[in-house]
Amino acid sequence: MADKKQDNSIGKLSFEEAIKELTDIVGKIEQGRIPLQDSLQQYERGMGLIKQCRTILKKAEERIEKITKEEESEEGSRKEDSSD
Repeated sequence: MADKKQDNSIGKLSFEEAIKELTDIVGKIEQGRIPLQDSLQQYERGMGLIKQCRTILKKAEERIEKITKEEESEEGSRKEDSSD
């Protein structure tokens, strides 16, 4: 149940917030400043943060593709109109 709450909180983070938290986690783990059990929990959270970042990036990519297709469609329409 705690994992679902953790996932929900991660799902509300912006890309920038998730990256910052992920950077903090990596720093703590690399420096060995936290006990092993905490490292494992932080690793799990980090994996959730990575998933959130990928989700956000995928949505952004899809949005860019949609905008690009719309722009290309509009350009095609303008070319057809000007050739008439």
